[in-house]
Amino acid sequence: MSAAGPADLDRQIEDVRRFNRFYTRQIGGLDEGLLASPYSLTEVRVLYELAHRDRPTASEVGRALGLDGGYLSRILRGFQQRGLIGSTPSTADGRQNLLGLTDQGRETFAMLDARARDSVGAMLGRLPAPDQRRLTAAMKAVETLLDARPRPAPQEPYLLRPPQPGDMGWIVHRHGVLYAQEYGFDERFEALVADIVAKLVRDFDPARERCWIAERDGEVIGSICLVKETEEVAKLRLLLVEPKARGLGLGRRLVAECLRFARRIGYQKITLMTDGELHAARHLYEDAGFRLTHEEQHHSWGPKSLLQTWELDL
Repeated sequence: MSAAGPADLDRQIEDVRRFNRFYTRQIGGLDEGLLASPYSLTEVRVLYELAHRDRPTASEVGRALGLDGGYLSRILRGFQQRGLIGSTPSTADGRQNLLGLTDQGRETFAMLDARARDSVGAMLGRLPAPDQRRLTAAMKAVETLLDARPRPAPQEPYLLRPPQPGDMGWIVHRHGVLYAQEYGFDERFEALVADIVAKLVRDFDPARERCWIAERDGEVIGSICLVKETEEVAKLRLLLVEPKARGLGLGRRLVAECLRFARRIGYQKITLMTDGELHAARHLYEDAGFRLTHEEQHHSWGPKSLLQTWELDL
């Protein structure tokens, strides 16, 4: 096939530039603050990378986005001043710091992510269903043509965020379904989970309690909560990882988030209760430093098994 002539190439260049101008207006990229927020498009992309990676360095974020180091440093300083991110020295390389969103940073990103979904949903909603499919297919074609290189899977292919409406109901439903399928638990276990969730929502203490929801491609794939038992003791509850998300290190990450939060708040101990049949969860707790302190036989929700108590001194 012959290459495009100078006149054809000029027209194609102008077509691409016209599309860029059009779509930038469509997504609000020219607004002083993206999505009616104080953050620019680039800042929101940096927040996205921080939300989807587990303690990355600034260099890793810069490479992922192709950003100049000095420009990225200014953005990160601004985030620190706003209380959106924190950093800890890397044990592997003392010259590097590991970055992570604070609770305020996660809440900010969750708000921006929800606004972005609403904005795109509104744009698609103006089109009939066949045109929605044509539009998204065309976008995939653009992406494929302009980036034909193999794309490695992201280091952390999921997002951790605070709960949104419907998430607590999902926790009850998925615990009921999965534990019935995998361990034979009956409806009494689902009732127990519903009681735990109801108390958490009703008596939630935002200063000393947290719930994390794991999401991938818009689908919830896991959860964990840390609740106050006393001023000195917290309890880990409602850890769940969907079968399709196992093998990603998600369970380990969720437990680690609980431990980080508990230490920052000043709890002296974390306790949890689990069933002896949950072998994968037991390995997670052992690896995190928990020790088994008590177990007793029970058949509270069907099959006879061991009800275990685990503790971790912080």
